[in-house]
Order: sequence, then structure tokens, then C-alpha cells
Amino acid sequence: MEQKLIITPKTKVLELIETYPQLEDVLIEYAPAFKNLKNPVLRRTVAKIATLQQAAAIGGVKTEELINRLRKEVGQDSISGEVGSQYNYQKPQWFAEDKIVKRFNASEMLAKGEHPVNQVLADLNHLEEGKIYELKAPFLTAPLIDKATSLGLKHWIDKRSEEEYYIYFSK
Repeated sequence: MEQKLIITPKTKVLELIETYPQLEDVLIEYAPAFKNLKNPVLRRTVAKIATLQQAAAIGGVKTEELINRLRKEVGQDSISGEVGSQYNYQKPQWFAEDKIVKRFNASEMLAKGEHPVNQVLADLNHLEEGKIYELKAPFLTAPLIDKATSLGLKHWIDKRSEEEYYIYFSK
């Protein structure tokens, strides 16, 4: 029998649940934060670009555990080894409230079915050295944080509740 999709940390969430629809409930059971996948707006936006590695970070679970649980459900062998990104939840030395030059709330765009990534990246491109950009979002924006990190920005995640994240970026 041909494998439909090999599940890895880089597998996109939408690709996973389209290939293996039964895994959507497993994701939600494993990490309740994934219940947001039921929202058609988030499904079209976040699930389309988020990898399972990023989804694990959003759900606050270990990447390896999540991947292995999903692989087990579809009869794939377990993977081993440390996988995962490093997200900063510790308040950094560079953070100071008076250095925030722009604040952006992504919730409104997401509610309209729009994805804020282009807006935020455009804003970050104009961020001056030593200044801080504040992003407020209803979940951990792991793909956006990964993109900003790849562009050389530092970040700090201030999780205030399950549905309120403040992510600060600085050059």
C-alpha cells in the first residue's frame, strides 16, 4: 500500500488534516489549542502555512510526542531525536515598554479571514535598530515568528492567556 503522506515536523497542518481527516480530532484531543482548526478562517490561513512543528509550539506540546502520536494513528513508525524550534518566553534584557514604536492587533484581520503576515513583515522591515514592535494575537503565531527570526529579528512571547499572546520583535 502506498503511503499518502509521511508525517514529519515540516508537514503542513492543512495538508495533514486533508490527507488524514481523522487526525483533526487527534490534534484537538492532544492539545486543546488545536480546536481553533474548526474555525474556517484559521483553517484557510494558519493551517495552510503552519507546520506540525509550529503547531506543537502553538499547542504547548513537544514536537516529537505530537508527531509520534499522529504517525501511530496512521500506522507509521515513530521518530526519535530532539525536534522543535526555540521560542523565547523569558523576558529579555532588550525589552523596555518605552522602546515600543508600533502596536498591531492581528485579531481583526484574522476574524475577516485575512492573514496578517504580510502586514507584520512590512512593518518589521521598517523597524529601526533597538526599537520594538508589539503584535497582539489570539494564538501563538509560530510561522510568523519563524519568518521574523530568519530575517534576523529577536522575539519575546508574553502569553497572557490561552487566547491572548503579545509577541515583541526587535532588531
